Amino acid sequence: MRDERKTEIRVGLTVLVGILVFIWILGWAKNFSLKSNEQIVKVRFTNVSGLEIGDQVTVNGLRKGFVKEMIVEPNNVLVELSIENDVHLKSDASFAISMLDLMGGKKIEVFPGTSQTAFDNNKISEGVFYADIPSVMSLFGSVQDDLVTVLKDVKITLHSMNNYLTDEKLNTDVKKSLSNLSALTDKLNLMLSENRNDIRSLTKNAVELTETSNKLLSDNQENINRLFIDLKKVAEKSDTLISNLNNLTTETINQQNNVGKLLYDENLINDLKKTLKQINELTSILVDQLKNDGINVDANIF
Repeated sequence: MRDERKTEIRVGLTVLVGILVFIWILGWAKNFSLKSNEQIVKVRFTNVSGLEIGDQVTVNGLRKGFVKEMIVEPNNVLVELSIENDVHLKSDASFAISMLDLMGGKKIEVFPGTSQTAFDNNKISEGVFYADIPSVMSLFGSVQDDLVTVLKDVKITLHSMNNYLTDEKLNTDVKKSLSNLSALTDKLNLMLSENRNDIRSLTKNAVELTETSNKLLSDNQENINRLFIDLKKVAEKSDTLISNLNNLTTETINQQNNVGKLLYDENLINDLKKTLKQINELTSILVDQLKNDGINVDANIF
């Protein structure tokens, strides 16, 4: 009877230990903890494809939390992260959803930031979604038709180029052009070889001409400088003369000098017209008298 009792106690203890181990493993897998050593961070993502509650949250590659909850919004998904308290986030911290492995698992990578200001857990941060292999394959599927069309066009282009390059007439023309080019090159080489001395002489003369010009400029530097100075003075005097002429013209037009007053005096002009008229009349009388009886002079001599 006592042995049966001991057996039952052993079985009970074994079952109890198994239950405790199972609870511990389940709590470790689901990130359950009896004490509150976590901080809740809310992050908004436009896409969380493949992310599930309980997925890892890593800080600079080290596991430091898990995805606690996900709430669907009209255009986004709000994700609550449970992160250990020993992680000190800064105001410029960033969050990104990336691949956990090639099997398609996801995780949230946290970059704590380098700012001097602490992170505000009450605000909602904006996260980014890094494209994974399924996303890339989906993108490839969307451009598959365009890619097939491009490949067909490339195939047609290559076929046309092959037909063009295998054309006998084209090959003959190309060979002829290359032959002519080779002959032209030979002629140029021969011409350069025959006129090598002349080319050297021409080059030497050009060098001598350059040296002579430099020497001429160097020897007459003072005269050249003086010439430029004189030209500058002439230009300045010309400017002064033109300015004076402009002033004289302006004063004449505005009747500010004697010439302007004479030119624009209406009384003087009328007197001149009257005088010219009298001279014309006198001239006419003299001409008539000369043609007839001569000039009659009525003079009183005292």
